[in-house]
Amino acid sequence: MNPSNIIISTRANKIGDVILSLPLAALLKQRFPGIVIGFIGTDYTRIIIEACAHVDVFIDEQDFLQQLVTLNGLPPAGIVHAIALPHIARRAEQLHIPLRIGTNRRFYHWLTCNRFVWLNRKSSPLHEAQLNIQMLKPFAINTALSLPDIANLFGLSEASFLPPPGVFLDATKFKLIIHAKSGGSAHEWPLQHYIDLIQQLDVNHFQIFISGTTDERPALQPLLDAVGDKVTDVIGLLNLPAFIGLIAASDGLVACSTGPLHIAAALGKHAFGIYAPSRPIFPQRWGPIGTKAQVFVLEKKCNACKKPGTPCLCIQSIQPSAIKKALDLSYSQKFNG
Repeated sequence: MNPSNIIISTRANKIGDVILSLPLAALLKQRFPGIVIGFIGTDYTRIIIEACAHVDVFIDEQDFLQQLVTLNGLPPAGIVHAIALPHIARRAEQLHIPLRIGTNRRFYHWLTCNRFVWLNRKSSPLHEAQLNIQMLKPFAINTALSLPDIANLFGLSEASFLPPPGVFLDATKFKLIIHAKSGGSAHEWPLQHYIDLIQQLDVNHFQIFISGTTDERPALQPLLDAVGDKVTDVIGLLNLPAFIGLIAASDGLVACSTGPLHIAAALGKHAFGIYAPSRPIFPQRWGPIGTKAQVFVLEKKCNACKKPGTPCLCIQSIQPSAIKKALDLSYSQKFNG
């Protein structure tokens, strides 16, 4: 099997899913030098996909669903369903893509795919990125990779993103983004903990940005009121390309399980992730992967608050002092060697 090109499919509009699927492109390039890699995305995730050094062709999801697509002038030779999506699987079969790799755990893949990987995500101890890589088994690729191995496979670099216009970046300080909300996708650290953390940090050492969407501003206003001029407010002021540019130009980011946290980790930034210990949202499955990624989570098994949006005593128990200690160390490493 030596395909001329391959399409990678995941949840096209989810930043975290896209980033955790990018290593597939690197591994395919290693296995098949000269192969052309296409990646299905949306306008929202385009900037991440096109910045990946291992992806050759961005494929708009709607274009894939509605018209014939080519990869550098050639029809698709194969598609890997990193995440099982019925509408993408059906369309790949309709397009008669010769090689269609899916999981045998989905009935619709039995109807639409012709190569299968046995994969039980629900009970697996593997990280989401490691699970995605399992889908490359039909290519005789080594899929038993550690998280440090995967950290070098994202193909993203800060040089791919422009600094945000109009935002002053202080080169004498550790530039830190605090992204306190998650859009309801994860358990969130209490706002008061973020306030306490900011109050404890030395403003002579840290330039702190508060980020979030326009819709999140009302929820974040108490934080802004409490910390005053200790921070720079960029809530709702940056579109996604500019926000990623800010992440690329910064030194670190503090957040719960969100897309920006995965971006920071993949760019090699200090990514401080605050997590609940319950399956399947725990960091063993969804933690940030990067050379400078750190996770803060209680070392316990707990499933009392599985649903995002419900109170989580475990994440509330993580103290600001623990994050401050890690931040102070990162500052010292940057400026004092």
